[in-house]
Amino acid sequence: MLSVAARAMERARIWRWQRDPFTSQPLRRWFRERHRVDVGLYSYGCFDQWRMPGPLVVGRYCSIAKTARSAPINHPIEAITTHPALYERKFGVVDADIHYEDPQVIEDDVWIGHHAIILPGCRRIGRGSIIGAGAIVTRDVPRYAVVAGNPARVLRERFPRDVQAALEQSRWWELDLVALRTLVRDNPALAYHPTSGSLRAWTSMAAAA
Repeated sequence: MLSVAARAMERARIWRWQRDPFTSQPLRRWFRERHRVDVGLYSYGCFDQWRMPGPLVVGRYCSIAKTARSAPINHPIEAITTHPALYERKFGVVDADIHYEDPQVIEDDVWIGHHAIILPGCRRIGRGSIIGAGAIVTRDVPRYAVVAGNPARVLRERFPRDVQAALEQSRWWELDLVALRTLVRDNPALAYHPTSGSLRAWTSMAAAA
């Protein structure tokens, strides 16, 4: 267990690194090694081990509200007690923390609204999906779905299926910010109103470059 001084130093380091949450590699390395939270570039809102505890994998370009929460582990309802004494060593009952090894996965370009809660029944939130404010997510979320409610349900899909397929083929989320700026500058219609045709054309051009 960390001492008071060590905890203070940890908070100071994290505060300094969080001035650049979008690209800071020390911040990402710290959360990956200390808290089992693996965050892709340009994602933000997930560097809080209390709100978004590990094991957790977050893709690139994710936007997570500062009041959203993830709960990768549930209290053991089948055990003699639901108290965390059965899986957290700080109570002196077990010798080591019992970890849930299967991480929750938030794929690339996911937007999670304020006060949304991701419960243990959800193991994967698909790429390009939107979780509405206040949603209680109890199961996996398909790619490019818009979900809301308690429990959360799919309201609609962000794009027609052909556009979804073209987005997947483009793998645009692998671009860095410089390349994304070039895309937006040279082809704003593609960036803001993508179609399957424009995406396929851009993907072919990028592959040939």
